[in-house]
Amino acid sequence: MNSIYKRVLIKISGEAMAGEQKHGIDEDVLTKLCLALKKAVTEAGVQIAIVVGGGNFWRGAKNPAFDRSDADHMGMLATVMNAIALKDKLRQMGVPAVAMSAIEMNAICELYVRAKADEYLSSGKIVILGCGTGSPFFTTDTGAALRAAQLSCDAILLAKNIDGVYDSDPAGNPNAKKFDRISMSDVLARNLKVMDLTATAFCLEHNMPLSVFEIKDPGNVLRVLKGEKIGTEVYC
Repeated sequence: MNSIYKRVLIKISGEAMAGEQKHGIDEDVLTKLCLALKKAVTEAGVQIAIVVGGGNFWRGAKNPAFDRSDADHMGMLATVMNAIALKDKLRQMGVPAVAMSAIEMNAICELYVRAKADEYLSSGKIVILGCGTGSPFFTTDTGAALRAAQLSCDAILLAKNIDGVYDSDPAGNPNAKKFDRISMSDVLARNLKVMDLTATAFCLEHNMPLSVFEIKDPGNVLRVLKGEKIGTEVYC
């Protein structure tokens, strides 16, 4: 398999990890996703960093019962649970992988250090990054944008439960139009919910393109890496 990218960051939503069960981790989804990642690394030599969300366990920003900072820290712990699950499944398949966290928790995973993560990627390990930016009030979208820039990735691949970028919510508007390509500036101007505004503005400033696609079929990861026109390309 030939890839159009050398190094990418894949942002996987927590909801995608849950699959049809809507909560927790769907074992079948996890296995299929890791098989696709294994093929990308072993057959195409793509260097892969992953930022994973935690919405399959906790969505703190939408829970007014807790202080926002505390709720966000709880969400960060949820992302680490997903990171460890990905790391463990990949290692079971013989794929070298390491989980790193933006918050120190040495008994569970390594602390994120940019130079160390870069070294792991260059050696062929998949690096799974938990805890977002490590700071409350910032989403894992912003964490993905930040890490992609720090690690000199070619693009961010957004693996979501929707098959691309639309001009309105297709769940509420059956006439919503899907874009094959759209500029980052237009995404900001239209206030489209591709990533949060902070992450989108950061990607525009740092010339970081996005590929938005549906993760229901984990094979889409390979299709995007090969340059197939699926989902939506967001260019800078």
